Amino acid sequence: MNQAFEKLFIIFSIIFTVISVGLLFLAIIFITKESMLIFRDINFFEFISGLTWNPLAGEPVAVGILPMILATLYVSMVAVLISLPIGIGCALELAVLENERLKSVLTSILGVLAGIPSVIFGFVGLLVVVKFLEKRFMLAAGESILSGGIVLAVMVLPYIVSSATETMEKSYKKYKEMSLSLGVSKSYMLRTLILPNAKGAILTSMILAFSRAMGETMAVMMVIGNSPILPKLLGKGETIPALIALEIGTAGLGSLHYHALFTAGFVLMMFLMFLNALFYLIKKNMIENLE
Repeated sequence: MNQAFEKLFIIFSIIFTVISVGLLFLAIIFITKESMLIFRDINFFEFISGLTWNPLAGEPVAVGILPMILATLYVSMVAVLISLPIGIGCALELAVLENERLKSVLTSILGVLAGIPSVIFGFVGLLVVVKFLEKRFMLAAGESILSGGIVLAVMVLPYIVSSATETMEKSYKKYKEMSLSLGVSKSYMLRTLILPNAKGAILTSMILAFSRAMGETMAVMMVIGNSPILPKLLGKGETIPALIALEIGTAGLGSLHYHALFTAGFVLMMFLMFLNALFYLIKKNMIENLE
């Protein structure tokens, strides 16, 4: 009975895996096909380096997405710069925490934080972060790259912590007894042994957080201002996911506007695929080194 159940489970697992991979490839093919059609009217370099986005204008057509590319990278970089030190500190504390019950509670809280819908983060960001920046910097409007980065920093924090904690915990268990027997203080051990051994984990957590931030739509869209202009830290901007979410519903099927949005999605997809491949390679190298 158990063997039959196990075989059935394996078969269903294989079927669902094949379906999932097949759907992913179909999505990639569809996005690629729809995005390539725009290059009948404009070349790729002009598309990614153009400064003006106005696909509904007359001749010449203006569909440059450089401001959106820069805004996507900028807000993601701000988010990682804010969340990385906090996340590594949290991961280090969880790795050396002896109280298993407290560690379980803290891990559960991080899991809950990762599961909160992005629209909630956007709503809180709009009411708290945006208003705070308006008063602090005396801005006409607090929607900015910085507000988007702060909201994203909270959202990507659980990914940084979970990615780095495992490696730090293994290193701590490996060197704990040796350090205690030599009379080495915990702080010295953390600085000279745990953190240097966790460089790969820190790098992978940074890449994972950056790719997660690049793909976020709703929360960023609510606090960044959504203006297709060159981004400034305290100025408005518009990310590629926000651009697509805001305009895909109004783009005519098969129009230049429609294909331009798909091409923007294709550019974002290439960025994310590169980051995920880099994450996989570094993670694989880390596992091989640990073994």
